[in-house]
Amino acid sequence: MQVTFACIKECVNSPVQQQQTMNFIHWNPDPELVNILGFSLRYYGILFAGGIFLSAFILRWVFKKENIHLDKLDTLTIYGLVGIFVGARLGHCLFYDPDYYFSHPLEMLLPIQMAEDGSYQFTGYLGLASHGGAVGLILALILYGRSTKESILNTMDLIAIVAPLGGCFIRLGNLMNSEIIGFPTDVPWAFVFEREDNLPRHPAQLYEAICYLLIFLVLIYLFKTRRADLRHGFFFGLCISLTFIARFFIEFLKERQVSFEEQMVLDMGQILSIPFILTGIGFVIYGLRKTKRENVLQMESVMNEPSPLTSSASE
Repeated sequence: MQVTFACIKECVNSPVQQQQTMNFIHWNPDPELVNILGFSLRYYGILFAGGIFLSAFILRWVFKKENIHLDKLDTLTIYGLVGIFVGARLGHCLFYDPDYYFSHPLEMLLPIQMAEDGSYQFTGYLGLASHGGAVGLILALILYGRSTKESILNTMDLIAIVAPLGGCFIRLGNLMNSEIIGFPTDVPWAFVFEREDNLPRHPAQLYEAICYLLIFLVLIYLFKTRRADLRHGFFFGLCISLTFIARFFIEFLKERQVSFEEQMVLDMGQILSIPFILTGIGFVIYGLRKTKRENVLQMESVMNEPSPLTSSASE
């Protein structure tokens, strides 16, 4: 694999191949949409917020279908936002660069970065980890369930239906930032991320965004057509297992994000995905078995009830 990538780099540097790179998709948008008096409005932030807004809008419809009071949706949104953001930020700091952030703890909590002269500059939060965001969301849902007396498993199921849609928008934000890029390739749909180099590469962010959108469509279809048979953590389990299975395999096409991953067979994203995949499969199995058991007990209860004709005859 390293030989192939080296060959691609060498070939692209030649004048003939530089001309041929024009056949690929050249990608170089400015991540900053507008800057007003030092306040930067970036595509990533817009897409992040847009994903949350659209997810909340669809979740409102889900709550109505489940006959859950909409006031609880506002509370759930607050818990979810705090959990996702805090978890994603701490996940990035602790999983990917703990040495740096332990020596710069303020940067872990605040959107600043120390400059060479020792002063601090506003940079926004440089790094969010989806695995940490998932853990943060799960913990937030547990706290939400305890405070509102709502079923934690049922709440997880409902959030899981829209969560991949939010993930899709976040990966589109990564695409606008030209970050989380893939390995060099010569596939026809390769992107040349001009902010990085002049190499055609796998648009790994786009692969993930498409996968998450498809997972969302599968979940919303199952909710509309099979909700009565799919409960007790099934949607939560299916969501995290499919999401992190997609993440696991797409990682094989990505550049390593941090230097210590270079010597690893599996990168940090893949290693962290494995427990999520196994946990998700466990919840799918548990949800199917528990719902099946409930349906059997319900059928037995109906069959054991005396019919009106039998009751009249006995009288």
